[in-house]
Amino acid sequence: MHKIALPERADLHAKAEEAGFSFLEMGGEPYWDETSAYAFTLEEVETRIEDPSSELHGMCRAAVERIVASEELMDRMGIPPGFRDLVATSWQRQEGELYGRMDLAYDGGDAKLLEYNADTPTSLYETAAFQWQWLEDQIAAGALPAGADQFNRLHEALAERFAAMFPPDHDIHFAAAAGHAEDYATVEALAWAAREGGMGAHYTDLGQIGLSAEGQFTDAEDRVIGTLFKLYPWEDIFADEFGAAIVPSGCRMIEPAWKALVSNKAILPVLWEMFEGHPNLLPAFFLDDVAGALRDGTGGSALLDRSRDALRTHVVKPFFSREGASVDIIEGGRPLETAHDRAYDQGAKIVQAYAPLPVFDGFRPVLGAWIVGEECVALGIREDRARITQDLSRFKPHFIAP
Repeated sequence: MHKIALPERADLHAKAEEAGFSFLEMGGEPYWDETSAYAFTLEEVETRIEDPSSELHGMCRAAVERIVASEELMDRMGIPPGFRDLVATSWQRQEGELYGRMDLAYDGGDAKLLEYNADTPTSLYETAAFQWQWLEDQIAAGALPAGADQFNRLHEALAERFAAMFPPDHDIHFAAAAGHAEDYATVEALAWAAREGGMGAHYTDLGQIGLSAEGQFTDAEDRVIGTLFKLYPWEDIFADEFGAAIVPSGCRMIEPAWKALVSNKAILPVLWEMFEGHPNLLPAFFLDDVAGALRDGTGGSALLDRSRDALRTHVVKPFFSREGASVDIIEGGRPLETAHDRAYDQGAKIVQAYAPLPVFDGFRPVLGAWIVGEECVALGIREDRARITQDLSRFKPHFIAP
């Protein structure tokens, strides 16, 4: 992987406006930044990103199999008692997954799994569509060679996945919170893929979803929602007044409830215990289990002893957080970097060995490996000057050099 400077398209803003891509800039800074791009070889995409990410997803499924069979693990992962049957049953029924995005640290060696948003990942539109248009435009302009490619069949894979999960003409509602352009772009991109997969797709604001007298979910036009894609994380549903209505409603949810385990950072210590030493995993532990041992330098399990050197610099992450909120990087017992957003400080946390992101021109890229079904199908990249990737980090296009 390397980074090259490229000319920004002269008609970038016109093309974004035509496409309805309204968040080229956020917080006064570029969000979509095509003044440079990351280049890969086909070999490293296939062997360092695609294959390992698909394998990691399979390992997460194995971890789910173990967790749903253990009341203790369900409790440790913060799944409320009233929803454990829902989570377990959705797995036992093998309710199919749609998509997810793994965040990976990659410096040319083995990619390392930082976390897996397997429930409500965004940056979907810019990965699947706007990034692909950038590639075609830059090849046409001669800025990239004619044989350049991109690891990106995200839209096509989603359409195929919808067709595999549901019968033709199946109606699906797509819901996101009103007033959030990035969230709306994500559900619109999903609905576009669903239509291409032969589904009927309807948008509804999350706040407009209600309950009928019969206990079924309804949209703003009082239409019954039989299948719902919700850009709303399961941990919030568990705490929501509508959470108790999920089972009686009979509504099929996308993602299924068992994804609440995969998108939970508490799956990282479970994975490390199950697959210790795997080249794409970092040592990870429940903070409650190791806080004293890390502070005092003694005590702890044999598993911790074998990871102690790797944990000299480590990251403390809440089970449930988004966009780097409440994340701390600790080196030698002192903060190396802390997140400004502390929205998740009160929740339970894990500890994970620190994998430094490489630095290119003062920016640190994190790879987003997109999973559809059980396969890795695309790549998106965010970069930031800070070590902790956060909500305003820039999206960078990539290409595969011929």
